Amino acid sequence: MSFYSDFAPYYELIFPVRKQVYAFLREYAGRSPGAVLDAGCGPGHYCGMFLRDGFRVTGIDLDRMMIDAATIAYPHGVFRCMDITEIGSLQVSFQLIYSIGNVIAHITHERLKNFLADGYAALETGGFWIVQVVNWDYLLGFNEYPFPVKTIGDGMVIFRRRYSRISHEGVAFEVELTVDGVSVFNEQFQLYPITSDALLRLHQDAGFSLAGVYAGFDKSGYRNDRDSGLVMVFTKQQRFP
Repeated sequence: MSFYSDFAPYYELIFPVRKQVYAFLREYAGRSPGAVLDAGCGPGHYCGMFLRDGFRVTGIDLDRMMIDAATIAYPHGVFRCMDITEIGSLQVSFQLIYSIGNVIAHITHERLKNFLADGYAALETGGFWIVQVVNWDYLLGFNEYPFPVKTIGDGMVIFRRRYSRISHEGVAFEVELTVDGVSVFNEQFQLYPITSDALLRLHQDAGFSLAGVYAGFDKSGYRNDRDSGLVMVFTKQQRFP
């Protein structure tokens, strides 16, 4: 069983749905009943909000338990257990594609390059692609970085995350969850950091046009020397001969 399967029962406690995030995504979705793709959908709650608003929704995630939970909760959506780099196999076009929660940091830069090419092909002209990652520009200045500990239910659930051995080549992502003092999981993963400039170049090489850069879904201004997130919005413009 994977970490994410172990994590599934606690996902909503640790990462509750945020109305601000959905409002940001919804702004770029266009009119319903257009098609939306959530790349790395987890239990599918943002997909559910788009379904509520009349959109045709596809959610993909590598973890079977997450997809099973999404399918049960939102039976009118289309959910697939698959790697996000396989989106070309969906053979569907979308007016909005998004991947939030630092999902793309789990794939190498070469696979990311291929993913962006397939994402560009799957995006309708005039549509938007939104990606959220941590601010690697800032974090790459450290050898290690502990995230604030999340404590829920009077200390019954404790969630710890830490980046260690930070370098441009890779980062060790250490995650631990304890419930009532018992360790539910204690795992380590490899992440592939990418600077904002490198991320922009990869998108431009794939054909995307930049439409916005923010520190978060509140649209606050991004600075590479601050501890924040990085939200980049791209569009697929019509090309004229």
